[in-house]
Amino acid sequence: MKGLYILFAVIIFTSCQNQGQSKEDINKAKQASIDSMKVEINKQRVIDSMKTEMAKIKEEQEQKAESQKVVVVHQNDGTATAATTKKKGWSATAKGAVIGAGVGAATGAIVSKKKGEGAIIGGLAGAALGTGTGAVIDSKNKKKE
Repeated sequence: MKGLYILFAVIIFTSCQNQGQSKEDINKAKQASIDSMKVEINKQRVIDSMKTEMAKIKEEQEQKAESQKVVVVHQNDGTATAATTKKKGWSATAKGAVIGAGVGAATGAIVSKKKGEGAIIGGLAGAALGTGTGAVIDSKNKKKE
């Protein structure tokens, strides 16, 4: 009888160990599945971000193309004239400020004994004078138009 109990205990012990291993195998399979899903999700994120960037680039190109389109105006006498969109440049005020700052900084550095301080003061003074001169030129150009 003791032999049967020992045999029964060994069978139960062995079957419990097999179930533990199968649970480990199942958990490993689950983890592998989760890991592969994470890899696929990361791949999809990269693809989506690339698509978003490509859409932005395409939109910018379309906007550039729209700004460079030619407009044709038909007049009553049957002739057509083409008008292109004018490219905006720097205003005279901005040009005057930059040029004045450069000339003032150079002059201040040459004239002053303290080169850095003279350049700063000359640059600020030149920028102020250049801005004023540019503003006068801008106002004259507006009156002409």
